[in-house]
Amino acid sequence: MLRPLPPLNALRAFEAAARLGSVSRAAGELHVTHGAVSRHIRTLEEALGRPLFVRDGRGLALTADGLRLRDLAGDAFSSLQSGWVALQRDRRPSAFVLGCPGSLLARWVIPRLERLAVDLPTLTLHLSAQEGGFDDALTGLDAALLVGEAPWPTGWDVHPLAPERIGPVVSPRHAGFARLERAPASALANEAVLHTASRPQAWPRWFEARGVDAGQLRLGAGFDHLTYLLEAAVAGLGVAIAPQELVQADLESGRLVAPWGFVDTGGEWALCARRGNPDPRIPALATWLRATLA
Repeated sequence: MLRPLPPLNALRAFEAAARLGSVSRAAGELHVTHGAVSRHIRTLEEALGRPLFVRDGRGLALTADGLRLRDLAGDAFSSLQSGWVALQRDRRPSAFVLGCPGSLLARWVIPRLERLAVDLPTLTLHLSAQEGGFDDALTGLDAALLVGEAPWPTGWDVHPLAPERIGPVVSPRHAGFARLERAPASALANEAVLHTASRPQAWPRWFEARGVDAGQLRLGAGFDHLTYLLEAAVAGLGVAIAPQELVQADLESGRLVAPWGFVDTGGEWALCARRGNPDPRIPALATWLRATLA
């Protein structure tokens, strides 16, 4: 059996008038006419059989019944509003947690966040910089954006995005820049090159791809992270090696130069997620990344 309730539109008009102390202000808040609010209040008074307002000079005052109904209606509408907001919040997807190495985050992802927000407006990202590798379960992440190569962990779904192209870069501030800029790739065998612990195979593979004996490789200063390596190169401290996409802005600005070009050495950009994760945001993000890297 349905329980009897007061007319809800009338109750809403009464609550606004009681809270604001004015029929006119209630009409303004509800975007209706003064007469409409007055009629709603009369409907409630007729249903109750007692007045809710009395004239008090030039204004209105609540009766004892009006005070009780004001408090009841105020609590009810406040609770309804809070519950409605909570329901709307619950419908919003949680932030998508994307992990990636700090150098990738700083040099490639962050400069493209504005474009990503325009192209995928419903995707809310939470970015997590991680160094030292990712565990096989990708703990705490929805996905990871990585530059690496197979074999990947068997528990991952891997979305290939683009081949990795790497190459040496040097700053015009380097003392030997004029000589190196015109020299063949073999000239690097005479340089103590800058390197990073995270990609020890980068220099040997580039040497081999360019037909230079990797046994002639001389390592100079080493760095834990690619970001530091590239800042050292920009400062003119030596020749570094890096993925093309991560130094593109430096090349365009002239902070770095790539006299010997970039080569594909078998690595790839990939978006990795736990196997079987059905989140539709993963393939959508992979498609966007693939197009952006193309």
